[in-house]
Amino acid sequence: MTFDLIIRGGSVVDGTGGPARTADVAVQAGRIVDIGKITSAAAREISADGALVTPGWVDVHTHYDGQVTWDKNLAPSSWHGVTTVVMGNCGVGFAPVHDRDYDQLIELMEGVEDIPGTALHEGIAWGWQTFPDYLDVLSGLPRDIDFATMAGLRLRAQRMRKHRGRDGPKRHRSAAGCPRIRPSRG
Repeated sequence: MTFDLIIRGGSVVDGTGGPARTADVAVQAGRIVDIGKITSAAAREISADGALVTPGWVDVHTHYDGQVTWDKNLAPSSWHGVTTVVMGNCGVGFAPVHDRDYDQLIELMEGVEDIPGTALHEGIAWGWQTFPDYLDVLSGLPRDIDFATMAGLRLRAQRMRKHRGRDGPKRHRSAAGCPRIRPSRG
């Protein structure tokens, strides 16, 4: 069999907790299909002698909520082998938002996340109001690595404001009371 890619002779650390081992990794149609001593040929071969071969790393706590709108690399995470970043963990985010909120949100991110306001003012090209709109904007941007984002507390606060006054103050309810977020069209 001929593979699309074989990475040869690297120290494979597969994430199982087992020791590193020297092996080849065969890839077909974007998927790893074999690991071991591979004698078949490939359309492309990479020598990994002296290098680590690892699965992609997931950075589960980042502050790229603003940077994701202007930096296709999401550096420095991508420089260190990270293939997926998760943002929004702190509950602060840039959606939902109205134009009157831009400066307030940037000041909040400066204080809470220590992100320079100048970078956010110059980098963010606001093009959304709702959380689904934010996801749509992000899905349309070029990206070197994958990302996931959590819905921030602003979404809950917006939902609570919507109902305030109609039937008194809202108390915490189960997730069933939260608005449904549709998947991004990307």
